[in-house]
Amino acid sequence: MRVGIGYDVHPLAAGRPLVLGGVRIDHPRGLDGHSDADVLTHAVIDAVLGAAGLGDIGALFPADDPKFKDASSLDMLATAIAELREAGYRVVNVDCTVIAQEPRLQAHLPKMKAQLANRIGTENVNIKGKSPEGLGALGQKAGIAAQAVATIEELEDPTARSR
Repeated sequence: MRVGIGYDVHPLAAGRPLVLGGVRIDHPRGLDGHSDADVLTHAVIDAVLGAAGLGDIGALFPADDPKFKDASSLDMLATAIAELREAGYRVVNVDCTVIAQEPRLQAHLPKMKAQLANRIGTENVNIKGKSPEGLGALGQKAGIAAQAVATIEELEDPTARSR
C-alpha cells in the first residue's frame, strides 16, 4: 500500500464555466486555468501520481502545452490512472475536500463522486465540501481549493497492467 496527497487552487473568473469533480455547476464565475481548471480532479490526479512516485500533474500535462488548453480534467484523470496501472498499481481509496465559500456543494457531491469513481475505477471515493468561513482569499470568494489523499496498492496480476 502507498499513500499520496494532492492539492490544487485556482482563482474564480468571469466568463468561465465552474467544473468540480467533472460536474458543471451553475455559478456566475468559473475557475481560471489552462485546462477546465477543475481543482478537485487536479488534486486527485496529484494524489494518485504522488502515491506511485510518478511526479505531478504539471509533469504529465504541462500548462504551456496548447493541447491541454480547456482540456477535460476527467480525461486527464483517465490518463493518470492509465499511467498508474502501467506502473503496476490500482487505486484503493480516495478522500477529498473542496474548500469554497460558494457555491454550496452538498447537492453536487453525489454526481462528483460518480464521475471520479467512474474514471478512477473504484467506488471508494469520498468528497467533502468545507467553507473557509469567510477567512482569507478563499473566504473572500477569490478562488476554490481542493485537497485529496489517495491510497493505492500493487496489482496482484502483472498482466492486469494493460487492462
